[in-house]
Amino acid sequence: MQYTAKETIEQLFQQQKAFFAQGQTRDVAFRKQALTTLKESLLAHKEPLYRAMAEDLGRDQALVDMGEIGEVVSEIDFALAHLDEWCREKQVETPQILSPSTCSYQHEAYGVNYIIGPFNYPVALALGPLVGAIAGGNTAIIKPSEQVPCTAKVIEDIVNSAFDPEYLAVVQGARDENTLLLSLPFDFIFFTGSPNVGRVVMEAAAKHLTPVVLELGGKTPFLVLPDADLDQVTQQLMFGKYTNSGQTCVAPDYVLVPASLKTALVDRLTQAIREKLPAVSATGKVVSQRQVEHLLDLLQQTQGHIDIGGEADVAQRYLQATVVSDVQWDDALMQEELFGPVLPLVSYHDVDQVVAEINHRHPKPLAFYVFTKDTATGKKIIDAVPSGDAQINGTLTHFFSPYLPFGGVGGSGMGEYHGFFSFQAFTHRKSIRVVE
Repeated sequence: MQYTAKETIEQLFQQQKAFFAQGQTRDVAFRKQALTTLKESLLAHKEPLYRAMAEDLGRDQALVDMGEIGEVVSEIDFALAHLDEWCREKQVETPQILSPSTCSYQHEAYGVNYIIGPFNYPVALALGPLVGAIAGGNTAIIKPSEQVPCTAKVIEDIVNSAFDPEYLAVVQGARDENTLLLSLPFDFIFFTGSPNVGRVVMEAAAKHLTPVVLELGGKTPFLVLPDADLDQVTQQLMFGKYTNSGQTCVAPDYVLVPASLKTALVDRLTQAIREKLPAVSATGKVVSQRQVEHLLDLLQQTQGHIDIGGEADVAQRYLQATVVSDVQWDDALMQEELFGPVLPLVSYHDVDQVVAEINHRHPKPLAFYVFTKDTATGKKIIDAVPSGDAQINGTLTHFFSPYLPFGGVGGSGMGEYHGFFSFQAFTHRKSIRVVE
């Protein structure tokens, strides 16, 4: 892929600064038309997206429709249905000390935004935030991940074929191009990716006092309580862990299972994998040969028992769905987010001790899953583990609600988006007082 030249990047930034200053992007009718145009362009590129994502990630069409195209279309439709309400100036009460006057606030666009997309859901996690940028009245430059070059090119076609670059543009590049972009005085930065790169983004943003949203990740725990339905647990692990070859920021990273249930759960998981994901290629492609080799190295180092899986085709970037039981907290598999189809199982005896271990070893994960038939108990446990989001008896799917804020806390990120929360993320709430 040909990366965008330095001169072009700098020119795009200046053009967008000038275009935003004209005020056109803040007109509500303009925003609605832009959202409609984005939806039309995205749907017109479905077939190229199918081909590109099959090549980059081994993604089947059903997952592209649901997790990529469908997610963005849902966000667009929700924004179109509510944008008039969101943009309306909100009257608030006036305290006695400020009488006689009226007080209100309104959402004001930041200006020129920079959106940095990841590789794992490259369309949803680049164009999804773009919906918020458009709805908020901003301009935007988007940089898709260079690790999915075929999909990045289609994202460029979706945006650049439908919009003038002075308004919305896609830049292609890797570290050098990102470093250049981060050196520019953007008005807002939205980043999805690893905590390590998130620190780089935040450090660069600090030089210009640029506000940021950071959507990061971490080791998401999946806690099975003694009364859990193991068939439900198995079904949700098969869906949550092995979709997209485990490359989902809110995928269960490891399972905490009562020692008395460990054998029964391992038996169910191994049977399900043999029936539904027997082939090395069954979960799709891992993003790079290097990542496959890294996961294989961790499997070499583990002191746990590999119950099923562990086979790989490094050249084709495939790694078999894998379950590893009898894993300890200090195991190689428990030191970092795995981001692959490898599932460690840690057995436990005391729930309170498990909660303490999560908070000590992997604090503030992006998501936390608890499985129990007693909702009240499940609620108490998710209250005891600070996390970005949480579910009781489910995985992943909270991401798809436009009514819920999605985002991390601490090491798993800052800020949230989706639905109104995207509009809120990409705007400043401006207070107004009018003296009568």
